[in-house]
Amino acid sequence: MASFTIWLLFAGLMVLWLIDGRIKKETALHALASAACAWVLAEMIKSLIPTLRPFEINGISPLTLTMPTGAAFPSGHSSVAFALASAVWMHNKKIGLVFVLGALGVGLGRILGNVHFPLDVLGGVVLGILVAYVLGKLHLFKALSK
Repeated sequence: MASFTIWLLFAGLMVLWLIDGRIKKETALHALASAACAWVLAEMIKSLIPTLRPFEINGISPLTLTMPTGAAFPSGHSSVAFALASAVWMHNKKIGLVFVLGALGVGLGRILGNVHFPLDVLGGVVLGILVAYVLGKLHLFKALSK
């Protein structure tokens, strides 16, 4: 769950893209832009705030396929997942609920996988939601299609 759930969210985004209609493509572009911006901002914050990960403190190996490196705060996975989910939610509440549940799974997986503390995930959640909200207010897809 700590590593794979986020890929399910991106797969769902591909399905939205393939469904016919401008609204679905706008949703997918908004979600992709939000995810990219959230990831970049999370990496920038991590470089400014050096924090340890749980496995570095408690000595228990993380339950992920690869060994996470770098600072823990904020969770990049959570910021990307919640940016995606929030962007989809802003366009369609029913589909967005599925994405939000997936994003919650990502955050929970990062905590249970011993790679993030709850505060790291909460920071990623807040960052992801804020990025999606701001980009949603900018209406990037409409600007690009002019």
